[in-house]
Amino acid sequence: MTDPALLGPADVAAAAAVLEGIAVRTPVEDLAAGFAVKREDLQPVGAFKLRGAFHAASRLDAATRAAGLVTHSSGNHGRALAWVARRLGVPCTVVVPDDAVAAKVDAMASLGARLVPVPADDRESAAAEEVARTGGAFVPPYDHPHVIAGQGTVGAEILADRPDVEQVLVPVGGGGLISGIAAALRGSGVRVLGVEPELAGDAAASKRAGERVRFPRAQVAATAADGLRATVLGELTWPHVRDLVDDVVTVDEEAIADATRHLHACGVPCEASGAVATAGYRALGDADRARRTVAVVSGGNVDPAWLARVLAVGSGMPTSG
Repeated sequence: MTDPALLGPADVAAAAAVLEGIAVRTPVEDLAAGFAVKREDLQPVGAFKLRGAFHAASRLDAATRAAGLVTHSSGNHGRALAWVARRLGVPCTVVVPDDAVAAKVDAMASLGARLVPVPADDRESAAAEEVARTGGAFVPPYDHPHVIAGQGTVGAEILADRPDVEQVLVPVGGGGLISGIAAALRGSGVRVLGVEPELAGDAAASKRAGERVRFPRAQVAATAADGLRATVLGELTWPHVRDLVDDVVTVDEEAIADATRHLHACGVPCEASGAVATAGYRALGDADRARRTVAVVSGGNVDPAWLARVLAVGSGMPTSG
């Protein structure tokens, strides 16, 4: 039985009203017959994270917000929250794991965020320490109803722009984006399919086990899809994935690289995490690929060194490193 406490379309509609004029209504672009992509790489910060970060921050009272916003992030959420903080005129502190991509770290700093680097396993406790020290408000990267509702506006826009859509493919890290999209599409009859790297396949394992499964940090850190390196679904995102998501599949690193090359050739400059949903679509069987499908390109903040290697392979050029 579906948990009645889970979010639904009304929660997402309320978030959409807050985000009007803030988040870009990104296009849904056809790449092949029956297959389109939702271009969240076109957000001002290059990823969907702006939606949840702004919605959550806007729900805080002014006095709480004035003390500053605090989070932990490997890149896209921290960049989004720094953008939000600058717009609201408040400080922003981001606890950054030591395996974060350098380009994403630099992007957070360029928006004025104060960065606190820590070992990856210490980021949650370090963020709590920063909240206690500064009196600021913690804005989680995914496991909060206001964050989930904000991310869900991606799904609401897909349904509005493509009312005949049959299937939406979503990359899965901590589960905020897919939880929100599943909430937005709740009751619509649209199939929601999660896709994640094999190396970070905790959501797929959790769906099979019927309970949250945690993956080892060292294994998860090895995927090129750095935005999807969560080791376990959140306490709130897990029941959304369990009850509202039809299935979660995994793709290997070569499939992610192939999808990245394909999307870049189509004029979609995605990062590895942003290519994962398209990789999942390409791996489906014929019957599933026959469904009218939209895959979410979650972001375009690519690691330049990784991309150069991937595109060199696609061009037949020799690679190094």
